[in-house]
Amino acid sequence: QVQLVESGGGLVQAGGSLSVSCAASGRTFSSYRVGWFRQAPGKEREFVGAINWSDGSTQYADSVKGRFTISRDNAENTVSLQMKSLKVEDTAVYHCAAARTYGSGGVRTLLQDYTYWGQGIQVIVSS
Repeated sequence: QVQLVESGGGLVQAGGSLSVSCAASGRTFSSYRVGWFRQAPGKEREFVGAINWSDGSTQYADSVKGRFTISRDNAENTVSLQMKSLKVEDTAVYHCAAARTYGSGGVRTLLQDYTYWGQGIQVIVSS
């Protein structure tokens, strides 16, 4: 069983930067792909970005491409989402999610492709 815990987040002004991190307990991320999703009030949960820990491949939603970066920390067994040039519309609860790769490369962008989910952490971007 993998338990995911997000940290970071908070309140930032539009145009600012913020990072959120995802830590796993019970297992290392070495054979997993880790995704970030977000859910704004009244909206469906949507894909933000993901990384395949094994091959390092990443993918981002068009809405965040060029502004958000996903990175991994082998020593800390964490995956971070660095967010810059934040917009008010980036306000949401951000969730990390993980799934075993079973040797396959690349990332996945659909909610149903992920097995384990964190509780989420709030990011608020003020105007």
